[in-house]
Amino acid sequence: MNFTLSRTIEVLEQTPATLRALLGNLSEFWTLNNYGEKTFSPFDVVGHLIHAERTNWLPRLRCILERGESQPFPLFDRYAMYETSRGKTMGILLEEFAAIRAQKLETLRGMNVTDSQLDQRGTHPDFGAVTARQLLSTWTVHDLNHLSQIAKSMAFQYRQDVGPWRAFLSILPRS
Repeated sequence: MNFTLSRTIEVLEQTPATLRALLGNLSEFWTLNNYGEKTFSPFDVVGHLIHAERTNWLPRLRCILERGESQPFPLFDRYAMYETSRGKTMGILLEEFAAIRAQKLETLRGMNVTDSQLDQRGTHPDFGAVTARQLLSTWTVHDLNHLSQIAKSMAFQYRQDVGPWRAFLSILPRS
């Protein structure tokens, strides 16, 4: 098992600055376009990350630590950002994400989660029994997944322009 809370926090702390560096001064061409039907644009991803900070990770961790498996986690709306981000700019979303992530990490550190608590189980509404360790590992990988998704979305915008190099660019669809 590779999980440690300190390594998780290492990644989670870097995500806001990574997003700001990647998206902070870009035009809407890069931030509002996605890579196909039912995919997220970078703007959507940042909104989704904000919603997850508010309603997913720490609320679910508290459910595990306080209630165990006695009742399932509340459902998570993966698409709530379409409403909650409406009318905002990328700059506003990036600042909002940085602020809420800092707050959540401060709260997580203050919880002083022990190794035995990491093995406590809760009930996911779709997956059934999950541990706090799995939840926190997923928080980290969720960030990394969405960073990859942002890069994929941005690369997709030049898919027709790279010519024969497309054969070497695994981030782009083959056809």
